[in-house]
Amino acid sequence: MLSQGFMKQAIFLERDGILNLVPAGRPLRWTPPTLAEFRVNEEAAPLLERLRAVGFRLIATTNQPGLSDGRVARREVDRMHELLRARLPLDDILVCPHGEGEGCPCQKPRPGLFTEAAFKWQLNLERCFVVSDKWQDAAAARMAGCTSLLIRSPAMSVVHYDIALPNLEVIVERILKMHAFGQVLAA
Repeated sequence: MLSQGFMKQAIFLERDGILNLVPAGRPLRWTPPTLAEFRVNEEAAPLLERLRAVGFRLIATTNQPGLSDGRVARREVDRMHELLRARLPLDDILVCPHGEGEGCPCQKPRPGLFTEAAFKWQLNLERCFVVSDKWQDAAAARMAGCTSLLIRSPAMSVVHYDIALPNLEVIVERILKMHAFGQVLAA
């Protein structure tokens, strides 16, 4: 294990709503069941490149309970993630395939996906950021010790989050400023 001073930083990015676009009229927690309905947020690519340029690992995280209940085929999810990797500069994509009632430690709002990534990528979670538009990610960030930055949305709920901003571009600017000054907010 590396000493804390040499551990890396990462940005955890919620897949649905941040890296792929949720069509108008769909519920906030909608997840595309097929590749044909999956729309990569192409505007995210240059923003993520800026984060990568200063040394952040970029890790997508997603709850996909449709895998366990049969609503979504594993092959479709794999194809969606192949497309994400082809279009966005991601280092990893971590998936929780379990349903809410299964008690899985990696299903957000639990922090298991973040702790798995910390082990795999030798990350200092207290120096990592979670970017989402959903309360579940903010709750998982808090339990993992990460700083949460949410895009303002009705899916934020009333849970604790560190920063709420209007869009991904403003969030990336904030992260870059905090990184330049060595700041994190995690409690």
